[in-house]
Amino acid sequence: MNPADTRRLKDGDLDSRKEHLRLLLERAADGDTSAEEALRTLVRDYPGYHRTIYSLALNRAADFGDDTLREPLLAALADTRYNCQAWAAMGCAALGFRDAVPYLVAMLEHPQEMAREQAVIALGLLGDQSVVPALTPVLRDQIAGMRERAAESLGQIGGDAALAALWDEFEHRRYYRIGYIASALSTFTPDIIPRLCEAADSSDPDQRYWAAVALGSTGDDRAVPTLERLLANDRGSTVFDGMVSVAAKKGLRTLRRIQAAIAARES
Repeated sequence: MNPADTRRLKDGDLDSRKEHLRLLLERAADGDTSAEEALRTLVRDYPGYHRTIYSLALNRAADFGDDTLREPLLAALADTRYNCQAWAAMGCAALGFRDAVPYLVAMLEHPQEMAREQAVIALGLLGDQSVVPALTPVLRDQIAGMRERAAESLGQIGGDAALAALWDEFEHRRYYRIGYIASALSTFTPDIIPRLCEAADSSDPDQRYWAAVALGSTGDDRAVPTLERLLANDRGSTVFDGMVSVAAKKGLRTLRRIQAAIAARES
């Protein structure tokens, strides 16, 4: 490692330090081991660097990180004084540090929205079903983005507990627009399809609407007969003036797009 690289990340005006960081990240992406080590030194010795430099570096942690960053990233997760916990969460997620899970669960109570959001995202990547009880209340967060991230993370984690949490929100909607719940439920294909088809027969047009959205997102041919029936026969409308038939039409379109994308990848 060239000591000048680390010095230039510490010295001078912030713009010049950011420019040097950009160059180091480019070099690291190209496999420059000296640049990689300079960036790892930044993360290991983070209190000595400007928070902006630290944060920008961790946006690209996968390009230079290794196991030597485990302990400093865990320390930064709990470091409220340095106040870069959101980026430490990004780094732990990018490098697969599952030891971070208890810290991330604690961060769900963080006063900063960004820190909470990154904790939710990281838990989806690093957690298992043991974190589902901590993530479930986030489905009821007042901030829409937090609800969406929680649903996505529960879909990534999978399992019976995550499915139960998502299905409860599907059946007992606390918010009118729950496309994020429908998308997360679609990840439980194929087992979720019969339940969604049954929901498509509900007397509640809102539930039929979101069942159509979820069925389309499965990309599974078993959803087609139900979607075609809703398109042809269902004239119900939701509390936000959405038409069930329109949701079914869009669902069929989404289903075909997913199938086409899968076929393109396989070919």
